[in-house]
Amino acid sequence: MKFPLMVALAACLNSCGAGEADNLPPVKSAEELSYISESSPIDRARLDRAISPLFDDPAMSETRALLVMHRGEIIAERYGEGYDEDTRFISWSMAKSFTGALIGFMVGDGRLVLDDPAPVPAWQRSGDPRGEITLRHLLHMSSGLQHTEVGPEDGKTLYEADTQRMLFLDGADDMSGYAEARTMEAAAGEKFEYSTATSVILADIITRTLTDSKDPNVRRDATMRFIRGRLLEPLGMESTFVEFDANGTMVGGSIIQATARDYATFGEFLRHNGTRKGAQHLPVSWVKFMKTSSPNDPAYGGHIWLNKKRPEGRNQVLFPDNGPDTIFAALGHLGQQIVVSPEQKLTVVRLGKTQDDVNRPMSDQIGNIMALFPIGS
Repeated sequence: MKFPLMVALAACLNSCGAGEADNLPPVKSAEELSYISESSPIDRARLDRAISPLFDDPAMSETRALLVMHRGEIIAERYGEGYDEDTRFISWSMAKSFTGALIGFMVGDGRLVLDDPAPVPAWQRSGDPRGEITLRHLLHMSSGLQHTEVGPEDGKTLYEADTQRMLFLDGADDMSGYAEARTMEAAAGEKFEYSTATSVILADIITRTLTDSKDPNVRRDATMRFIRGRLLEPLGMESTFVEFDANGTMVGGSIIQATARDYATFGEFLRHNGTRKGAQHLPVSWVKFMKTSSPNDPAYGGHIWLNKKRPEGRNQVLFPDNGPDTIFAALGHLGQQIVVSPEQKLTVVRLGKTQDDVNRPMSDQIGNIMALFPIGS
């Protein structure tokens, strides 16, 4: 009696073991894991299991590039079919954080003052409430201007929203003129209103601080000399291409083109508080300002997103329950992300095309990747 029972028990155990084995992902070859550096502090197979869903899970489609830097070294770099390390990817709203840094150079130089009225000529008429708007209000997305970011919103259709009209329709030739002409819907500093048009106003302020010319070519060239000399060349961001409108204004809210490596370089620059190879380029105080919560939304700083919970009724960004609140990020339409964790010495870049209303699984997976790295690692 004992022998048949033992045989049956062994068969059962073998069957259970087989079932568990079937549920495990197949072991990948060294070649399949070669996109992860052997110097990775996280086991390569383990890190791959966290990265692969971004490329393979339809719920997270479509990742085109994923780059992980730890302690300044690329430890994982993977691209979707048709893309590689030389591909320039559109930034969408990640450009806002670049614009925020460029304003910081000017404040550091003494050319602009954070709490002075924003130097927009159209707002300087006596009695115009827009004259109360400061650079701080603009950087915190709290200008009070009546900007509708996307439609349908406030009863407007997609093509009535300010972002679409400014970028692609009647405002496209002079984007800053369109953005600056909007009226007030709230007092300056009173209301958080995320707005691409706001970033274009900041881009126009940069240009008009550099030149009085109204010639589009002069405006564009003056701005590009500034961007190259203060940001792109010192950081070695050779692939980065900045877009301008027909009036010579940088499209500072949405259109920069760069490789995943250049985006990571920008993230690392902010992780190091504005330093590059031991040289301080952007004032430390400015980076601290960018990473400090604005009064009207804890998850938004000075033109950069923070890993903090937002007020009730607003879509959550990043992953405040799955990482330090010191994490910050440049985020863009369709799931573009530069996510930086100073405490983990980590910068993660994700580029692709995931619709904004279904990008939560993708964003959460970025959080899962970063959670593999211990604080202070």
